[in-house]
Amino acid sequence: MSEATLETHSFQAEIKQLLDLVVHSLYTDREIFLRELVSNASDSMEKLRHLQGTEKDIHDAALPLEIHITTDSEAKTLTLADHGIGMTRGELVENLGTIAHSGTKAFLTAMKESGTTPADMIGQFGVGFYSAFMVASEVQVFTRSWRENGEDLLWTSDGATGYSIEEAPGQQRGVKVVLKLKDEHAEFSEEARVKHLIERYSNFVGFPILLNGERVNKVEALWLKNKADVTEEEYKEFYQFTAHAYDDPAYRLHFAADAPLAINALVFVPNENMERFGMNKMEPAVALYCKKVLIDPSPKGLLPEWMRFLKGVIDSADLPLNISRETMQDSALVRKLGSVISKRVLKMFEKEAEADPDKFQVFYKKFDRFIKEGVATDYANRDALAKLLRFESSMTEDAKLASLADYMTRAKDGQDKIYYLVGPSKSQLENSPYVEAFKARGIEVIYFTDPVDEYVVESLGDYEGKKLTSISHAGVELEDKEEEGDALSPEATEKLCAFLKEELGDKVTAVAAGKRLVDSPVIALVPADGMTAQMRRMMKAMDENYRDEVKVELEINPRHPLVKKLAETQDKNPELARMVASQMLDNALIAAGLLDDARDLVKRMTTLMEKAMG
Repeated sequence: MSEATLETHSFQAEIKQLLDLVVHSLYTDREIFLRELVSNASDSMEKLRHLQGTEKDIHDAALPLEIHITTDSEAKTLTLADHGIGMTRGELVENLGTIAHSGTKAFLTAMKESGTTPADMIGQFGVGFYSAFMVASEVQVFTRSWRENGEDLLWTSDGATGYSIEEAPGQQRGVKVVLKLKDEHAEFSEEARVKHLIERYSNFVGFPILLNGERVNKVEALWLKNKADVTEEEYKEFYQFTAHAYDDPAYRLHFAADAPLAINALVFVPNENMERFGMNKMEPAVALYCKKVLIDPSPKGLLPEWMRFLKGVIDSADLPLNISRETMQDSALVRKLGSVISKRVLKMFEKEAEADPDKFQVFYKKFDRFIKEGVATDYANRDALAKLLRFESSMTEDAKLASLADYMTRAKDGQDKIYYLVGPSKSQLENSPYVEAFKARGIEVIYFTDPVDEYVVESLGDYEGKKLTSISHAGVELEDKEEEGDALSPEATEKLCAFLKEELGDKVTAVAAGKRLVDSPVIALVPADGMTAQMRRMMKAMDENYRDEVKVELEINPRHPLVKKLAETQDKNPELARMVASQMLDNALIAAGLLDDARDLVKRMTTLMEKAMG
């Protein structure tokens, strides 16, 4: 070829600055160069598709809109070709050699003036092509414009000194980029490596991507399709592909929105929670895309931490991305996107729970820890999450779970509290003396049996204006009820309470008759600001040296035969009365789960049995 047909150009100073920036500091992960080139090819063919609707004279009009990628490990080259709009000689200079089109100068000026890092600055500057020089010692761009009078051209550069443009007969419409790879990046001429990158970053590009003649991106971007056009089998296949799963999803959320952001999302709830089998904590698994190009497969901070069990895709065309698409510039926008998705997910759960309570109960028993974690940590969504909580209670049967909304429908007129009791199991709580007065009055008590429930309840505080109240604490007021059986007189009751307080000393903060008991003689109540048995156990589990002094309020049942007998015995046989008083306190502490050392109880019980046997 004669020198007359070869044009050589030096890069403008700004382009040299940009290339140095791209190659050495802008992109933190070099493998994304392929994503950028595929994205550019896709954009070019998208423009050609629009032109086909308005232009009649398009060169090579019959060429299919495909991206062809070819690897040659021996020559250490990687070739990427598209059948898009291509470029003229002037467009080659404008797009790849000067700052007129790319916005590079504006970017460099803005970065210099702000003094910030490149990743914080770049969003609208389309210079992804230059990422090729991170891995290539030379880049060739063969091109033919869509215009019928276009030229067959070759643009060549080493990414440092400048570039040349020459004629290259025999080109098809579009662009073919040939990368002569640096020795240290020869891995990108291996078919398996390139296939992995396409599947990772560009799997949902809207045009066929053929690697060495075989199509790679076979899965459709279902999230961009209308729900009516997607079959159940397609949803299942897409879920299994994105979640690397073999089962069916439990639920799915497929929606599109234009305001406040342009969003297309397809989110799945898996059938199984792997964390409950002792697996490691899950990582976020709802991938973030922009116009079908992967931005982040595991975006932290996009959705609340408790939603980490979700799988799927969120695509927003509104995201302003940095030049490498590796981070989002506008964190406020990302938070808004996450907020919209979170609320949609919670609304989906609420509707599914109402439509099929039994199915939701199966889901809840597997994933309840995530919901509870959300109540404790996700303040913005706490009220919506509270609606999803499920529990057993004094009015549920056959392991059925109820909601707080169910509880409210059964609450008594004028009842301003939601009562609950924390313990190891429903069977134990059912027979607890704490529940007696509530059952007698027909008041429902929620049974929280998960070790984390106490934190959840404290975080929630109230539901629809009604305070969640533990019935194991002092200070719970109940309405009067006509009790069966004769009770001690007020004078005898007061005298017995004084005796018990004097005898039990610092072990109790107060002794009084109350309305809590029906069948039990006494009950130990944790002070309103005291630590419950479950909380004490948790503190001990975290610190084996943890110690605290248990002090309770003792409430007596003046109708119980043992209490009435003790009132008679305190004067007749003070020694026996003192022994029975201590035994009654220890029995109450056992029922409350607050007795740490039972050695004195055992000795005392032996003595009492000896006396009973004469």
